[in-house]
Amino acid sequence: MQTIPDSLCYLNGEYSSLREAKVSVLDRGFIFGDGVYEVIPVYAGKLFRFDEHMARLNRSLGKLRITNPHSGDEWLERCRKLIHALTQQTQAVDQIVYIQVTRGVALRDHVMPRDIAPTVFMMASVMKPPSPEQRHVGVACITARDFRWERGDIKSISLLGNVLARQLSADHGALETVMFRAGFLTEASGSNVWVVHEGAVLGPPKSEHVLEGIRYELIRELCEETGIAFNLRPIPEAEVMAADEVLLSSATKEILPVTTLDGHAVGHGAMRGKPGPVYARLHQAYQAAKAVYSI
Repeated sequence: MQTIPDSLCYLNGEYSSLREAKVSVLDRGFIFGDGVYEVIPVYAGKLFRFDEHMARLNRSLGKLRITNPHSGDEWLERCRKLIHALTQQTQAVDQIVYIQVTRGVALRDHVMPRDIAPTVFMMASVMKPPSPEQRHVGVACITARDFRWERGDIKSISLLGNVLARQLSADHGALETVMFRAGFLTEASGSNVWVVHEGAVLGPPKSEHVLEGIRYELIRELCEETGIAFNLRPIPEAEVMAADEVLLSSATKEILPVTTLDGHAVGHGAMRGKPGPVYARLHQAYQAAKAVYSI
Protein backbone atom coordinates (compact mmCIF):
# COMPACT_ATOMS: atom_id res chain seq x y z
CA MET A 1 0.00 0.00 0.00
CA GLN A 2 1.38 3.39 -1.03
CA THR A 3 1.70 6.17 1.52
CA ILE A 4 0.63 9.65 0.41
CA PRO A 5 3.45 12.08 1.24
CA ASP A 6 2.85 14.92 3.65
CA SER A 7 3.95 17.56 1.15
CA LEU A 8 2.40 20.89 0.26
CA CYS A 9 -0.17 21.12 -2.52
CA TYR A 10 -2.46 23.79 -3.96
CA LEU A 11 -6.20 23.32 -4.38
CA ASN A 12 -8.63 26.06 -5.40
CA GLY A 13 -6.82 28.99 -3.85
CA GLU A 14 -5.53 27.25 -0.73
CA TYR A 15 -2.30 25.49 0.20
CA SER A 16 -2.56 22.39 2.36
CA SER A 17 -1.01 19.00 3.00
CA LEU A 18 -1.40 16.57 0.12
CA ARG A 19 -2.85 14.11 2.62
CA GLU A 20 -5.61 16.54 3.58
CA ALA A 21 -6.61 17.90 0.15
CA LYS A 22 -10.09 16.85 -1.02
CA VAL A 23 -12.33 17.53 -4.01
CA SER A 24 -16.08 17.06 -4.44
CA VAL A 25 -17.32 13.69 -5.68
CA LEU A 26 -19.31 15.71 -8.24
CA ASP A 27 -16.20 17.28 -9.73
CA ARG A 28 -16.36 16.63 -13.47
CA GLY A 29 -12.75 15.54 -13.42
CA PHE A 30 -13.78 12.69 -11.10
CA ILE A 31 -17.06 11.91 -12.89
CA PHE A 32 -16.03 12.33 -16.56
CA GLY A 33 -12.28 12.88 -16.68
CA ASP A 34 -13.28 16.34 -17.90
CA GLY A 35 -10.06 18.29 -17.53
CA VAL A 36 -6.46 18.75 -18.61
CA TYR A 37 -3.04 18.60 -16.99
CA GLU A 38 0.59 19.61 -17.36
CA VAL A 39 3.83 18.16 -16.01
CA ILE A 40 6.70 20.65 -15.75
CA PRO A 41 10.28 19.53 -14.99
CA VAL A 42 12.28 21.48 -12.44
CA TYR A 43 16.07 21.49 -12.55
CA ALA A 44 18.14 23.06 -9.76
CA GLY A 45 14.96 24.66 -8.45
CA LYS A 46 14.01 26.28 -11.77
CA LEU A 47 11.11 25.48 -14.12
CA PHE A 48 12.14 24.11 -17.52
CA ARG A 49 10.38 25.50 -20.61
CA PHE A 50 7.72 27.09 -18.40
CA ASP A 51 6.29 29.38 -21.09
CA GLU A 52 5.93 26.47 -23.52
CA HIS A 53 4.09 24.40 -20.90
CA MET A 54 1.76 27.32 -20.20
CA ALA A 55 1.07 27.73 -23.91
CA ARG A 56 0.13 24.05 -24.22
CA LEU A 57 -2.06 24.29 -21.11
CA ASN A 58 -3.85 27.21 -22.76
CA ARG A 59 -4.33 25.23 -25.97
CA SER A 60 -5.75 22.21 -24.14
CA LEU A 61 -8.08 24.35 -22.04
CA GLY A 62 -9.27 26.18 -25.14
CA LYS A 63 -10.10 22.92 -26.92
CA LEU A 64 -12.26 21.92 -23.93
CA ARG A 65 -13.82 25.40 -23.64
CA ILE A 66 -12.47 25.88 -20.13
CA THR A 67 -11.30 29.37 -19.22
CA ASN A 68 -7.76 29.51 -17.91
CA PRO A 69 -8.26 30.39 -14.23
CA HIS A 70 -4.86 32.04 -13.73
CA SER A 71 -2.46 34.36 -15.48
CA GLY A 72 1.04 33.23 -16.36
CA ASP A 73 2.47 35.15 -13.40
CA GLU A 74 -0.04 33.54 -11.03
CA TRP A 75 0.84 30.05 -12.27
CA LEU A 76 4.53 30.87 -11.88
CA GLU A 77 4.06 32.16 -8.33
CA ARG A 78 2.18 29.02 -7.27
CA CYS A 79 4.72 26.71 -8.92
CA ARG A 80 7.61 28.43 -7.19
CA LYS A 81 5.93 28.24 -3.79
CA LEU A 82 5.43 24.48 -4.16
CA ILE A 83 9.00 24.01 -5.40
CA HIS A 84 10.38 25.96 -2.44
CA ALA A 85 8.30 23.98 0.06
CA LEU A 86 9.40 20.62 -1.34
CA THR A 87 13.03 21.72 -1.43
CA GLN A 88 12.82 22.72 2.23
CA GLN A 89 11.22 19.38 3.08
CA THR A 90 13.39 17.02 1.02
CA GLN A 91 16.45 19.05 -0.12
CA ALA A 92 15.65 17.85 -3.64
CA VAL A 93 16.20 20.56 -6.26
CA ASP A 94 15.18 18.45 -9.29
CA GLN A 95 11.42 18.08 -9.19
CA ILE A 96 8.21 17.69 -11.18
CA VAL A 97 5.31 20.13 -10.87
CA TYR A 98 1.92 18.64 -11.73
CA ILE A 99 -0.95 20.95 -12.70
CA GLN A 100 -4.52 19.78 -13.20
CA VAL A 101 -7.52 21.88 -14.20
CA THR A 102 -11.00 20.35 -14.41
CA ARG A 103 -14.21 21.97 -15.55
CA GLY A 104 -15.41 22.11 -11.94
CA VAL A 105 -18.27 20.84 -9.79
CA ALA A 106 -21.77 20.30 -11.20
CA LEU A 107 -24.60 17.80 -11.19
CA ARG A 108 -23.82 14.89 -13.50
CA ASP A 109 -24.74 15.73 -17.09
CA HIS A 110 -22.73 15.17 -20.26
CA VAL A 111 -23.49 18.70 -21.49
CA MET A 112 -20.83 21.23 -20.49
CA PRO A 113 -22.33 23.43 -17.75
CA ARG A 114 -21.85 27.16 -17.91
CA ASP A 115 -20.71 29.54 -15.21
CA ILE A 116 -18.94 27.07 -12.92
CA ALA A 117 -15.49 27.64 -11.50
CA PRO A 118 -12.69 25.32 -12.67
CA THR A 119 -11.04 23.10 -10.09
CA VAL A 120 -7.30 23.77 -9.90
CA PHE A 121 -4.91 21.29 -8.29
CA MET A 122 -1.12 21.51 -8.15
CA MET A 123 1.63 19.52 -6.46
CA ALA A 124 5.39 19.12 -6.64
CA SER A 125 7.22 15.81 -6.32
CA VAL A 126 10.83 14.69 -6.38
CA MET A 127 11.98 13.91 -9.92
CA LYS A 128 12.95 10.33 -10.69
CA PRO A 129 15.27 10.70 -13.69
CA PRO A 130 16.32 7.83 -15.96
CA SER A 131 18.96 5.64 -14.36
CA PRO A 132 22.58 5.63 -15.56
CA GLU A 133 21.97 2.06 -16.75
CA GLN A 134 19.01 3.12 -18.91
CA ARG A 135 21.14 5.81 -20.51
CA HIS A 136 24.16 3.57 -21.00
CA VAL A 137 22.37 0.38 -22.10
CA GLY A 138 19.10 1.75 -23.45
CA VAL A 139 15.54 0.58 -22.79
CA ALA A 140 13.16 -2.04 -24.14
CA CYS A 141 9.80 -1.20 -25.72
CA ILE A 142 7.00 -3.14 -27.34
CA THR A 143 4.63 -2.07 -30.12
CA ALA A 144 0.83 -2.05 -30.31
CA ARG A 145 -2.05 -0.67 -32.33
CA ASP A 146 -3.01 2.83 -31.18
CA PHE A 147 -6.45 2.07 -29.74
CA ARG A 148 -6.90 5.38 -27.90
CA TRP A 149 -9.41 8.10 -28.78
CA GLU A 150 -8.98 10.47 -31.73
CA ARG A 151 -8.01 13.61 -29.77
CA GLY A 152 -4.51 12.82 -28.66
CA ASP A 153 -3.61 16.49 -29.19
CA ILE A 154 -5.43 17.40 -25.95
CA LYS A 155 -3.44 16.72 -22.77
CA SER A 156 -6.53 15.29 -21.14
CA ILE A 157 -6.76 13.68 -17.72
CA SER A 158 -8.87 10.98 -19.44
CA LEU A 159 -5.91 8.61 -19.69
CA LEU A 160 -7.45 5.14 -19.61
CA GLY A 161 -6.18 4.35 -23.11
CA ASN A 162 -2.67 5.40 -22.11
CA VAL A 163 -2.93 3.37 -18.90
CA LEU A 164 -3.91 0.25 -20.84
CA ALA A 165 -1.10 0.83 -23.34
CA ARG A 166 1.49 1.35 -20.62
CA GLN A 167 0.31 -1.76 -18.80
CA LEU A 168 0.96 -3.79 -21.95
CA SER A 169 4.63 -2.83 -21.79
CA ALA A 170 4.79 -3.35 -18.03
CA ASP A 171 3.40 -6.86 -18.48
CA HIS A 172 6.29 -7.57 -20.87
CA GLY A 173 8.96 -5.99 -18.67
CA ALA A 174 9.37 -3.08 -21.08
CA LEU A 175 9.47 0.66 -20.43
CA GLU A 176 7.05 1.86 -23.10
CA THR A 177 4.50 0.87 -25.73
CA VAL A 178 5.21 2.41 -29.15
CA MET A 179 1.91 2.78 -31.01
CA PHE A 180 0.81 2.78 -34.64
CA ARG A 181 -2.43 3.96 -36.20
CA ALA A 182 -3.31 2.65 -39.66
CA GLY A 183 0.27 1.44 -40.01
CA PHE A 184 1.96 4.75 -39.12
CA LEU A 185 3.80 5.84 -35.97
CA THR A 186 1.88 8.05 -33.54
CA GLU A 187 3.53 8.06 -30.09
CA ALA A 188 4.08 5.94 -27.00
CA SER A 189 1.80 5.67 -23.98
CA GLY A 190 3.56 8.51 -22.18
CA SER A 191 6.27 9.69 -24.56
CA ASN A 192 6.93 11.07 -28.00
CA VAL A 193 8.84 8.70 -30.29
CA TRP A 194 11.65 9.62 -32.69
CA VAL A 195 13.34 7.59 -35.40
CA VAL A 196 16.89 8.12 -36.63
CA HIS A 197 17.51 7.27 -40.28
CA GLU A 198 20.83 7.99 -42.00
CA GLY A 199 21.74 10.53 -39.32
CA ALA A 200 18.43 12.46 -39.47
CA VAL A 201 15.86 12.65 -36.67
CA LEU A 202 12.34 11.92 -37.88
CA GLY A 203 9.05 12.33 -36.03
CA PRO A 204 5.37 11.97 -36.90
CA PRO A 205 3.69 15.19 -38.07
CA LYS A 206 1.56 17.20 -35.65
CA SER A 207 -2.04 16.01 -35.76
CA GLU A 208 -5.05 15.25 -33.59
CA HIS A 209 -3.59 11.78 -33.01
CA VAL A 210 -0.36 13.02 -31.41
CA LEU A 211 0.24 15.17 -28.35
CA GLU A 212 2.58 17.99 -29.25
CA GLY A 213 5.16 17.32 -26.55
CA ILE A 214 7.15 20.27 -25.27
CA ARG A 215 10.18 18.34 -26.46
CA TYR A 216 8.84 18.49 -30.05
CA GLU A 217 10.13 22.01 -30.43
CA LEU A 218 13.07 21.39 -28.10
CA ILE A 219 14.29 18.41 -30.15
CA ARG A 220 14.04 20.52 -33.29
CA GLU A 221 16.10 23.27 -31.64
CA LEU A 222 18.70 20.82 -30.32
CA CYS A 223 19.01 19.22 -33.76
CA GLU A 224 19.54 22.65 -35.30
CA GLU A 225 22.20 23.53 -32.71
CA THR A 226 24.07 20.26 -33.20
CA GLY A 227 23.78 20.09 -36.99
CA ILE A 228 21.43 17.11 -37.08
CA ALA A 229 18.79 17.02 -39.83
CA PHE A 230 15.21 17.10 -38.52
CA ASN A 231 11.94 16.32 -40.27
CA LEU A 232 8.31 15.63 -39.33
CA ARG A 233 6.53 13.28 -41.73
CA PRO A 234 4.41 10.11 -41.69
CA ILE A 235 6.59 7.18 -40.61
CA PRO A 236 5.47 3.65 -41.58
CA GLU A 237 5.81 0.89 -39.02
CA ALA A 238 8.37 -0.92 -41.18
CA GLU A 239 10.60 2.16 -41.11
CA VAL A 240 10.50 2.25 -37.31
CA MET A 241 11.42 -1.41 -37.09
CA ALA A 242 14.35 -0.85 -39.49
CA ALA A 243 15.59 2.40 -37.89
CA ASP A 244 19.21 3.13 -37.07
CA GLU A 245 18.07 4.48 -33.69
CA VAL A 246 14.75 4.90 -31.86
CA LEU A 247 14.39 7.55 -29.15
CA LEU A 248 11.80 8.45 -26.52
CA SER A 249 11.24 11.93 -25.13
CA SER A 250 9.08 13.24 -22.30
CA ALA A 251 9.22 15.56 -19.29
CA THR A 252 10.48 12.78 -17.03
CA LYS A 253 12.46 10.66 -19.51
CA GLU A 254 14.14 13.65 -21.19
CA ILE A 255 15.68 11.70 -24.11
CA LEU A 256 16.16 7.94 -23.89
CA PRO A 257 17.53 5.41 -26.38
CA VAL A 258 15.36 2.42 -27.28
CA THR A 259 17.70 -0.49 -27.92
CA THR A 260 15.16 -3.33 -27.99
CA LEU A 261 11.80 -3.22 -29.79
CA ASP A 262 9.46 -6.22 -29.61
CA GLY A 263 12.41 -8.30 -28.45
CA HIS A 264 14.60 -7.37 -31.43
CA ALA A 265 17.73 -5.23 -31.21
CA VAL A 266 17.41 -1.76 -32.72
CA GLY A 267 20.01 -0.56 -35.21
CA HIS A 268 22.61 -2.07 -37.50
CA GLY A 269 26.17 -3.30 -37.48
CA ALA A 270 28.40 -2.59 -34.51
CA MET A 271 25.79 -0.25 -32.95
CA ARG A 272 22.99 -2.80 -33.09
CA GLY A 273 21.25 -2.98 -29.71
CA LYS A 274 23.29 -0.06 -28.33
CA PRO A 275 22.55 3.67 -27.79
CA GLY A 276 23.57 5.43 -30.99
CA PRO A 277 25.63 8.53 -31.81
CA VAL A 278 22.62 10.77 -32.50
CA TYR A 279 21.21 9.94 -29.07
CA ALA A 280 24.57 10.78 -27.48
CA ARG A 281 24.69 14.21 -29.15
CA LEU A 282 21.09 15.05 -28.28
CA HIS A 283 21.48 13.90 -24.68
CA GLN A 284 24.52 16.11 -24.23
CA ALA A 285 22.72 19.08 -25.81
CA TYR A 286 19.66 18.46 -23.63
CA GLN A 287 21.74 18.65 -20.45
CA ALA A 288 23.21 21.97 -21.57
CA ALA A 289 19.72 23.29 -22.40
CA LYS A 290 18.51 22.86 -18.83
CA ALA A 291 20.37 25.94 -17.65
CA VAL A 292 19.40 28.00 -20.70
CA TYR A 293 15.65 27.32 -20.76
CA SER A 294 14.83 27.32 -17.03
CA ILE A 295 13.40 30.18 -14.97
